[in-house]
This record gives sequence, structure tokens and C-alpha cells, in this order.
Amino acid sequence: MKFSTKTRYGIRTMLEIASDETGNGILQKDIAERQELSIKYLDHIISALKAVGLINNVKGKKSGYQLSRKPAEISILDIHNAFENGICVIDCMSLNNNCNRSHKCKSQHFWRGLNNIVYDYFKNTSLADIMASEPDNF
Repeated sequence: MKFSTKTRYGIRTMLEIASDETGNGILQKDIAERQELSIKYLDHIISALKAVGLINNVKGKKSGYQLSRKPAEISILDIHNAFENGICVIDCMSLNNNCNRSHKCKSQHFWRGLNNIVYDYFKNTSLADIMASEPDNF
């Protein structure tokens, strides 16, 4: 199982924004520099996070970004869902997959259980949780 770079960088971006204490928001160029990301790639990350309402501009275009909610109210699942449609540990567990073996698959219960564990972990872990566990290492 592998999570996309957009999800991983999305989490790092959200942590950078959440760590801003100025009230003015954090500039995209500063996020890119600190996280060693290209501005162009970060544009895609920022756009997706804005589209689902997780972040907004403080004063309009070319201004800093801030969270739309408190870090404790934003789950890692919220961030993941900005980039991916749900969590799926193996292809046959995806909503779009019609496996012709599903009616006789003995391992299906195992994979569904693992998928639920990962889903619950993402859903029950907030930005605040990560910030509290790793305060300076995003």
C-alpha cells in the first residue's frame, strides 16, 4: 500500500499552515522553501486544499494561507480526501472494482478489516495530534 505524494505533501503543507502564529497566514513561497517543494507542484496541492475548503487566503490573491478550521477539527482523512477518493489498501476493495471472485473470496474479510483500520486511523488523527507529537519536524 502506498499513499500518493500529493497526500503526503498535502499533510506537510497543512502542518506548515497550522504552525503559523502570525495571524497573517503563511506565504506559498515560504511553504515551498521549508518543505523543499517546487512552487509549481505546490500550486496543485494548494488548489486541491482550497477546493475542499481546508484552507483559504487571508486577504485574497497573493496573500498568505490559513486553515479554515482549527487543527483539532481537521482530520488526516480530510486532507487525504482532497487528493484521493477514499482509502483502499488493495484494488479489489475499491468502490469501482467489480471482482468476479468477491462472492467466494476467503481473504476479503481480512482486507476489509485492514482497510477499516487505516480509514479509522486517518479519520481519528487530526492535525493537532500530529503537531503535538512532532512539534518541530514536519
